[in-house]
Amino acid sequence: MLGFLFGFNARLGRLHFFLASIALAIVMTAICFVIVMYMPPHVPAGTRLTRAAFASWPPVIVAIVFYGWASFTLYCMRFRDIGWDPVCVIPAWIALVIVDKLVATKIPAWSLGHEHDGTIVGGLINLGLFLALMFWPSGDYNGPTYTPQAPDAPPSRPRANSVAETRIARAAGTQFGRRAF
Repeated sequence: MLGFLFGFNARLGRLHFFLASIALAIVMTAICFVIVMYMPPHVPAGTRLTRAAFASWPPVIVAIVFYGWASFTLYCMRFRDIGWDPVCVIPAWIALVIVDKLVATKIPAWSLGHEHDGTIVGGLINLGLFLALMFWPSGDYNGPTYTPQAPDAPPSRPRANSVAETRIARAAGTQFGRRAF
């Protein structure tokens, strides 16, 4: 189910990833423009909008969820195309972002500045992953893959003596009541 929802099993090449990222940016810019143009008539005059009040508005939340889902899907498809497993890479990336934010919050001297909630190490790792998504060559489509081997056939067993025993053996796929030597 998650494979269809987030594209865990799909592949997206470098050019398609680049073009899809640009298309997503254009679509999100249009959505943000519509939200901002719709906002002034519905806000009482003289009130100042805070970031928290603006972020709690339902269309903004829907736009954030849409952008998160779309970018997550693009990243998963590109990681799969590179040959990396998105089920392993994406959680590691999220964990790195969380740890980076915690370090920047707990040790402000290591953060990028007073307005930033990240460190230079986290920024460099994010830049490296972005460059890998953009420029890493696609994996081998026809490369060696794991093909499970068929199990060896069990040794032949002695024949059953009665009709009932033969039927049970056929249904169970084994010689019921007999020992194989």
